[in-house]
Amino acid sequence: MRKLHFLICFVLAAFLFTACSDNKGGRQETADISKPAMKGGQASVVDDLSARNIVQIAAASEDHSTLVAAVQAAGMADVLANPGPLTVFAPTNAAFDKLPAGTVEDLLKPENKKTLMRIITFHAAPGTYDLKDLKDGMKLGQATGDNVTIEVKEDVIYVNGAKILGTVKASNGVVHVIDAVLLPPEK
Repeated sequence: MRKLHFLICFVLAAFLFTACSDNKGGRQETADISKPAMKGGQASVVDDLSARNIVQIAAASEDHSTLVAAVQAAGMADVLANPGPLTVFAPTNAAFDKLPAGTVEDLLKPENKKTLMRIITFHAAPGTYDLKDLKDGMKLGQATGDNVTIEVKEDVIYVNGAKILGTVKASNGVVHVIDAVLLPPEK
């Protein structure tokens, strides 16, 4: 319940920050992202000096187009672009391909937005957890209020059985690329 409260407060704070900020003195422009759902919100703000945020990293990766489509369909791009810090476990397109046929297409339908939001939120942990912070047996609290388990086998790190393939630092946290989609426990 406390984590749900935190998530709600985080989303509200992010909304207020975005709504109340002004652009005096800062050079900002809309990103040239080909997907229309990414334009216009916090996720589309870029400048020439800042490091890329989590959404910009995913949008620039050919291996994460399915994840980007899911984030857009869930309406969560602006949440994942805000200051954070967040640790995001980002499944590759190949990870989504491992799901049963038709699963991704079904989740992207507007009537499944709530389920999709829960799945995406299960891939994000409040705070920044670099590889060195992920220890064998560690339980990491996700934004859904559920935990994932970290395993280390022969110097390879897994989260709920998904292998971490690589890590990218973002301006608002860290992105761990994984080889499977994490599914939250049934409620």
